[in-house]
Amino acid sequence: MERIESSISKVGGYTGHRMAKDKLFKHVMTFGGLSVIIAISLIFFYLASVVVPIFMPATMDALKSFALPGGAQARTVYLTAEEQAEIGVRMTDRGGVHFYDLRDGRAMADARIALPAGAAITTFAAGDPSQHSVAYGLSDGRMVVLRQDFKVSFRQDPQHPEKDIRTIVPSVAYPVGEAALVVDEAGKALKSLAMQHNDDQTTAVAQTGDGRLVMATFESRSNLITGEVTTERQGIELPPVDGEISQILLEVKQRDLYVIHGGRFVTHYDVMNRQAPRKVQTVALVPEGERITAATMLSGGYSLIVGTDRGKVAQWFQVRDQQNNNHLTHIRSFKPMAGKVTALFPEHFRKGFLAGDDRGNVNLYYATSQRLILSRATGGDPVRVVGISPRANAIMVESAPGTVLAARVKNDYPEVSFHSLWQKVWYESYPEPEYNWQSSAATSDFEPKFSVAPLTFGTLKAAFYAMMVAVPLAVLGAIFAAYFMSPRMRSVVKPSIEIMEALPTVILGFLAGLWLAPYVDNNLPGTLVALFLLPFSFVITSYLWSLMPHAVKARIGSGWEAALLIPVILAVIWAAIQIGHPIEAAFFGGNMPHWLSNELGWTYEQRNSLVVGIAMGFAVIPNIFSIAEDAVFSVPKHLTSGSLALGATAWQTLFNVVLLTASPGIFSAVMVGMGRAVGETMIVLMATGNTAVMDLSIFTGFRTLSANIGVEMPEAAVGTTHYRLLFFSALVLFVFTFFVNTLAEMVRQRLREKYSSL
Repeated sequence: MERIESSISKVGGYTGHRMAKDKLFKHVMTFGGLSVIIAISLIFFYLASVVVPIFMPATMDALKSFALPGGAQARTVYLTAEEQAEIGVRMTDRGGVHFYDLRDGRAMADARIALPAGAAITTFAAGDPSQHSVAYGLSDGRMVVLRQDFKVSFRQDPQHPEKDIRTIVPSVAYPVGEAALVVDEAGKALKSLAMQHNDDQTTAVAQTGDGRLVMATFESRSNLITGEVTTERQGIELPPVDGEISQILLEVKQRDLYVIHGGRFVTHYDVMNRQAPRKVQTVALVPEGERITAATMLSGGYSLIVGTDRGKVAQWFQVRDQQNNNHLTHIRSFKPMAGKVTALFPEHFRKGFLAGDDRGNVNLYYATSQRLILSRATGGDPVRVVGISPRANAIMVESAPGTVLAARVKNDYPEVSFHSLWQKVWYESYPEPEYNWQSSAATSDFEPKFSVAPLTFGTLKAAFYAMMVAVPLAVLGAIFAAYFMSPRMRSVVKPSIEIMEALPTVILGFLAGLWLAPYVDNNLPGTLVALFLLPFSFVITSYLWSLMPHAVKARIGSGWEAALLIPVILAVIWAAIQIGHPIEAAFFGGNMPHWLSNELGWTYEQRNSLVVGIAMGFAVIPNIFSIAEDAVFSVPKHLTSGSLALGATAWQTLFNVVLLTASPGIFSAVMVGMGRAVGETMIVLMATGNTAVMDLSIFTGFRTLSANIGVEMPEAAVGTTHYRLLFFSALVLFVFTFFVNTLAEMVRQRLREKYSSL
């Protein structure tokens, strides 16, 4: 009895110990699973926290109203501000330049241009805002060029020695001297004027009082010995236009001139050759019955923004046709204003602009994203003049004479919209709308191109070609290894393939970019022939093997047949490469890549999708093979034995029992391989041209989301649109992977339920 009680006690202790371990592992597994879920959730919310700000709407403070210095008797012709948006600038038709505090309207400084004796101001022209230069046209055919200037100094705060006090002193500067420049040698009054100034050249185009259209160019040259600066003038009369001229626009590089006339027409002149400018074309910008009431040029000088008396706002720029001729083309229209457009002002360094109408409305637009950023009503008075600060963080509006409305604006990410991210965009100087990613350039007038569509397309393209290579080889190899291969051979093959998974992808990318890509380029016909012949060689070899005498098969042994394919593969590849060059010489003029480009018009790149498909397929095969082989090998033996016992052949058992039972695992293997291909970075980074193009051709490269992040993240300034869109790319990858994995799990569970009864 005591022995029985002792045995029961031991069994109870063992059971209790086992239950304790089960509870411990249950809690450990629960903690691990929850930790994974929490980690993934934190990654998602972190990515989202960086991305969300680019989709938030712009904001504007309440408009502050205060009287402008200079009085209401003078008419305002120009409003702007210094870089920090602390000091506003008002220029009037009487030659007054007034500086005031943008926070309360307090007058800070005044200046007045010195007019030549007997001359009066007849017109005004503003150059590109980024150059800060303006000009007053005079009644004697001359003009005065000036610019606002701000000198910043710092001094120690006497009360807080560790701090500095910043002082901004506004003034007026004359970049080409205080003396007036002769625009019209005939001395006629300037009726309309356009002017652009850079470091050493100033160009002015004016309509004179007698209706002529004249252009004058002034080049400043410095004597390297004496330091004396001399200005040389070159003038010419331009071909006339029909109808009354309402506005003249000269782009910042002083190469193209646009004259708006007749209420609805614009005439484009090419003035690059100062001695022989030519009229390019005349285009009707608005339909009959509608009139142009305001026009301006966007930053960079490529685009023309036009507003009409019906509130319509549109963008035009030159597009080059197949004959290499430029044509002024309507690009896009924006959400119209409620009333007649009365004022337009471009941002200094971006593709945005401010518009006002005769009903007191002010709209802030952005061209590339085709967005209405902000809309604000200022009252019932028509908007006369609008202005934007250099950093586009403040606007100024004059409705009532002598009164300005000013407000701070927060508009950090105007380039982003669904249209600009996922649809074709017609960028400046492009012949047609395109998907394009180009985040930076060497010039300040660059138009950022933030289309993630080609990056997403490249990611899917890379995964597609990699799976085309990997799935047949890995899945079929896994089936053979698990079901047909001899145990001894399997013990060598399976670990060898799994070891390949540990090979760094940077090594594969290095080999693909520096060895495989040039080799394929030099042997393109042979490579294509090899890819075509290899599947047929497997079938032919299998058929020939089936014809072999039983004695020969017995010597090889069951399950070792795959080893026979090794010399076949090597022989087929060698033969294909050998016959590739004669084929190339006979049919492709000795250079197949050149023939593809010239004869078929296909773009060919040395580092292309074919190279990436081979290299990335090699990297993905171990993942798919290992999981699929385990799934096939884990099919219960009683199922296969029962099928064979009932008279089914090995192949019938494979198709009707083994593959159906292992299908959830095989499907999971394919999905894991696809996830690896979608997220791969180094191979696509090193083995492609890394160009963001949308082309299904196997002979072109691409750029993937992950490679783009790897290349550009070190160069992206924190908090910029570029920086946040790289995080958006990561979020797209995250969501795509989550969606595919979720869908794959649902399919896997469905397959498991369907075939679990076998």
